[in-house]
Amino acid sequence: MPLQRSLALTILLLLSGVAVTAQSDTSVYNLTIKQELVNKAGKEIKGMTVNGDIPGPNLRFKEGGYAVIYVKNEMDVETSVHWHGLLLPNFYDGVPYLTTPPIKPGETQKYEFPLIQSGTYWYHSHTMLQEQSGVYGSIIIDPIEETLEYDKELVMVLSDWTNQKPMNVLRNLKRGNEWYNIKKGTATPLNQVIARGGFGAQLNFWKQRMESADIADIYYPAFLNNGQEVQEYPQFEPGDKVRLRIINGSASSQFWMTFGGKDPLLVAADGLNVEPIEHNKTFIAIAETYDFIVTIPQKGKIEFRAMAQDGSGYSTAYLGQGEILSAPVVERPDKILMMMNMAKMDMRMGAPAMKFNSGNEEPYQMMDNWGMQMDDEMDMKSMDHSNMKHNKREGEGMEMRPDKEDMDHSKMNHEKSMVMDKSVTEDPMEGMNMFSEYNYDYLKSAAKTDFEDDKPVKEVLLNLTGNMWRYIWSMNGVPLAEADKIKIEKGQVTRITLNNLTMMHHPMHLHGHFFRVINENGEYSPLKHTVNVPPMGKMVIEFDANEYGDWFFHCHVLYHMMGGMARIYSYDTPRDSRMAEFPVSKLIHETDQFYKWGMVDVASHMTELNLVASNIRNQFNLAAEFGYNQNMELEFTYERYLYDYFRVFAGVNMENEIANSLDELSTTAVAGIRFFTPYMFNLDVRMDNLLRPGIRINREIMVFPRTVIFGNYEYQADFGWVNTLTKEGTNEPINYRGETTWSAGVEYFLSRNFSLMGSYDNRFGAGGGLSMRF
Repeated sequence: MPLQRSLALTILLLLSGVAVTAQSDTSVYNLTIKQELVNKAGKEIKGMTVNGDIPGPNLRFKEGGYAVIYVKNEMDVETSVHWHGLLLPNFYDGVPYLTTPPIKPGETQKYEFPLIQSGTYWYHSHTMLQEQSGVYGSIIIDPIEETLEYDKELVMVLSDWTNQKPMNVLRNLKRGNEWYNIKKGTATPLNQVIARGGFGAQLNFWKQRMESADIADIYYPAFLNNGQEVQEYPQFEPGDKVRLRIINGSASSQFWMTFGGKDPLLVAADGLNVEPIEHNKTFIAIAETYDFIVTIPQKGKIEFRAMAQDGSGYSTAYLGQGEILSAPVVERPDKILMMMNMAKMDMRMGAPAMKFNSGNEEPYQMMDNWGMQMDDEMDMKSMDHSNMKHNKREGEGMEMRPDKEDMDHSKMNHEKSMVMDKSVTEDPMEGMNMFSEYNYDYLKSAAKTDFEDDKPVKEVLLNLTGNMWRYIWSMNGVPLAEADKIKIEKGQVTRITLNNLTMMHHPMHLHGHFFRVINENGEYSPLKHTVNVPPMGKMVIEFDANEYGDWFFHCHVLYHMMGGMARIYSYDTPRDSRMAEFPVSKLIHETDQFYKWGMVDVASHMTELNLVASNIRNQFNLAAEFGYNQNMELEFTYERYLYDYFRVFAGVNMENEIANSLDELSTTAVAGIRFFTPYMFNLDVRMDNLLRPGIRINREIMVFPRTVIFGNYEYQADFGWVNTLTKEGTNEPINYRGETTWSAGVEYFLSRNFSLMGSYDNRFGAGGGLSMRF
């Protein structure tokens, strides 16, 4: 016993000494989050500021020191702050209701943690969509000993800005409005597709329930660098070596970064030093950070350009004085060419974002059934075994595939350059590599990052899945609201294969950990906290499970995360007692809210109203049509989505019994199924309480920029199973009566909320008017 007491006392003294040492170099910051009027894109709107500005202040620390940060919430809603990329105690990670209490209105929350790393990082709100409104800023942690040579430095925070309320942006995405692509000029109307010889490719996309090769979701009127579209930094003098610390703090935008003058020296990624390499035209995904060293030329100033991935805009900064040394301009992506190239491949797109049975994920079956379909010979040639250790594996809860578990899928798309020519490639393998520029092979760690051979490995396959039609995002076809935690054990290596089955980029961020991004550098593969997974591509990451508690893992496209593309990694340790009043279900519910929208057509021949309230599985619909010739129909239904495209429904229908007269209205109960078919038709098959079967089908197609044509067909059959049927105008009995309703029209988009429309309906006649969305 004396020995045990002595050992315990020694440990206590050592721990006390560490705490005292940590506190001796304490840096204290006070942050205040407010709602204020700001003007970032030509219009004064209410944003969210940190200490009165967007972005918030830079927080500077010293490695080995101690951080104390007080965050005061002066808004009328909850907020939070996540310290992105920092290794810190679980309780201070900043995900409200998961690891950290939310900051209530009027309250101040204290964060404190030792600083055990150095580099370029950032902070942002993790509450709803507040990051889009301005709650973000930079963090710099200076190393104990600097190994890089430079004279000056500059922090640049890239971001995107919308004048809309972020929740309205997400609501617009949920309703499937094409306005953002129209506004950006990235839509692919049918006339342009046909003119390029791509009608067959368009049919292939329609067959797979996809409109086009979507690249980015949202229209932004401004892209910002340190809060402005254009920045001047004349303080840098000829010969200065300037370290640029670049952070992508966007909500939904990835950028191509290019530099004028001599190619910059890339020296760090996600805060950690890498082997220096000259590298221009660098893709920076959301939440990543890159450090470059540039030398100011003797004559002229360097342009730094950050172009949005879809070519819809950019921000610029100028370093130095004199004539501009222009940055290279990255070519705008050719979406129609991408569609034509992808149609050449045997690729199944549109993997379900929502499964019938969410408790049975079957990730390997999903990987086999969707994405790139390759025969065994091609499969083996495309994989690289050299970068993976053949360690002991634990496949807890996973379907193990011993024939493929050692394959490095991340190399699949890396062997050739992106196809940039203006004709369709004839080589299917060339088409596979159209996203090959989005890789990390240029990053090499300065030290080995691999693990010991005898460490147990847990394999996890996460297929990244999404549904653009309803804007639901998930992993393995299961959104966060329906997912279980992913259990990991301390001492394991957790190896995650991220298989992207969508046409969007997904920057995946793991809280509280750095992971190896397996690339061609093998045991020198870089460590990162965020990895971009390109469309229809794979990335393999792995990390040493050496923490405790629950940690968030999610896509850092803010609207994808809110759409459900997230998981919780759990060490299955007891929850911090300070979180007892804050159930994690509140965080999960944020990704499964009801969104409401509506549309009204006011025309010369009729008025039509549609109202919708929808979350992941449930939807309520109210549709009303009133013709000025005394014909009307009103229907209210509840739908339950069984999986992405199939739902059952029930409701009530009311319509006039006699043509051109409202004297007699019939009310019936209806039930049936609705299905979003290949080639993007909405199909409705129903039966009412009079046992009258019916079918409805509708479709709309964008044929010109801003111009959509639409059509609707309905047929109802009555076999007299309930009512006695008689020939119209007589009492002569008949066995069958059918009723056909159809309409067709055209809509021209004036803005996000208003369109001109014209249509013909066989009940109401022809006319035109205004469509309004709200």
